[in-house]
Amino acid sequence: MIKSMTGFGRAEISSGGRTVTVEIRSVNHRYFEFSARVPRGCGYLEEKLKSYINGRISRGKVEASVIIVNTQCSDTLVEVNLAAAGSYITALRNANAELELTDDITLSQLLKLPDIFTVRKAAEDEEEVWNEVRAVADEAISRFVEMRVTEGIKMREDILEHLAVIEGLVEEIERLSPITAENYRSRLYQRLCEVLEDKNIDEQRLVTEAAIFADKTSVAEETVRLTSHIRQLEDMLDAKEPVGRKLDFLIQEFNREANTIGSKAQDIAVTKLVVELKSEIEKIREQIQNIE
Repeated sequence: MIKSMTGFGRAEISSGGRTVTVEIRSVNHRYFEFSARVPRGCGYLEEKLKSYINGRISRGKVEASVIIVNTQCSDTLVEVNLAAAGSYITALRNANAELELTDDITLSQLLKLPDIFTVRKAAEDEEEVWNEVRAVADEAISRFVEMRVTEGIKMREDILEHLAVIEGLVEEIERLSPITAENYRSRLYQRLCEVLEDKNIDEQRLVTEAAIFADKTSVAEETVRLTSHIRQLEDMLDAKEPVGRKLDFLIQEFNREANTIGSKAQDIAVTKLVVELKSEIEKIREQIQNIE
């Protein structure tokens, strides 16, 4: 089943004194491109997430966001820089003695001085944190993929509708092709009659010219290939593995055959059909750009 490259998934789990939230979103992209926002000090999560998500998603521009909140205990350690505090006190008391001031140094005054406190993040078990994030990410990815599948179903239905129109146009072109050759033969005969002003026409030469024209304007090979491409595309839409790149290549083949038919067309009716054909192919191409 085909999947869209556009999707969103979010999950949140609270356990072990932490609340972990993971959001995953993506848009179409030719290859797999990944970026992540993770908490400060948890940079190690980015590469792990990239590898884990890439195992479930093959194409798309994917953005992941991870939020970790410690709910039971602080993840920040605040320590007093006793050496700095002692140096400040000594310096202030020396100033007091020199200036003959009263020693009124208090703790509240020390708090206003820079570098008295050292704030640092408490050490965490990286593997433990990753296991928690992975569990949440797994749920977010499942919802993300589910959305992609839902979008893929809609895209598949739309593409099949356009394919049905294309097949009808191909059948009509096949029907008109021999009629075009016969019309050419009639026009050629009438023209020769006008030029020669009698009915003494070399029938063999007429047949030969008509045959040459029919051969040059025949689109039988192109319509046969287009019909084959239609069946192949239908099969790809039911494939289990990602087929976006294959579909992109195949639709180029559709365009190539349509362009060849257009260049051979000698009848206005066929030309109009080719314009409609190319329009339907373009609609499919636009959809394929967003298939994984």
